[in-house]
Amino acid sequence: MEDFSSFQEKVNIHFKDVTLLEQAFTHSSYVNEHRKTDREDNERLEFLGDAVLELGVSQYLYREFPEMAEGELTKLRASIVCEASLVKFANELNFQEFILLGKGEEMTGGRNRPALLADVFEAFIGAVYLDKGFDQVVAFLNTYVYPKIKSGAFSHAMDFKSQLQEYIQRDRNSRIEYEIVEERGPAHSREFIAHVSVQNETVGIGVGRTKKEAEQKAAHQALLNNGAIR
Repeated sequence: MEDFSSFQEKVNIHFKDVTLLEQAFTHSSYVNEHRKTDREDNERLEFLGDAVLELGVSQYLYREFPEMAEGELTKLRASIVCEASLVKFANELNFQEFILLGKGEEMTGGRNRPALLADVFEAFIGAVYLDKGFDQVVAFLNTYVYPKIKSGAFSHAMDFKSQLQEYIQRDRNSRIEYEIVEERGPAHSREFIAHVSVQNETVGIGVGRTKKEAEQKAAHQALLNNGAIR
């Protein structure tokens, strides 16, 4: 039997109605094989959690990136709530250990199937919302999701270079220059260090797996340093 008490300790969320938490981790294949039980699958919770997660992420992005246009916000949000990202969030908390599956689904590798893990993550968000309210959802995201956004984990979806260009030219028509100052690491795991300068003064430094990522992170740091974003 899954140990939801240890899970609740781990995420620091203690449910008033633990059946909601259990439902979030219950796949339809399990319900189909245990029809004599009163268990419900997580599909309705997933539907709710999808909307709650989008709101939580949207609220954060709106406040965190005041200079970002609507189209950029939409693109960034999509990269955060996409299946691949949700799977990463779920795996970090070992969600797969607690999922209730039917035998057939288990035998075909369902426990580690990306779509299934992403659905469970959304269902969990829905369960938290119903049991503890939106503030608790935000607290959870503030621990496990928002820091990754702030650290640049989704920088591939952000055009910080364009934002910096707009910010600098708002007050002065200064030239922005990017320079890769160092490459390090073996060929299969190369890292690039980029500097961004305004009027020959370094205003941001970034490290990335590609030159483009390093430049984006340098621009991001420059925006942070200048108070253009929080």
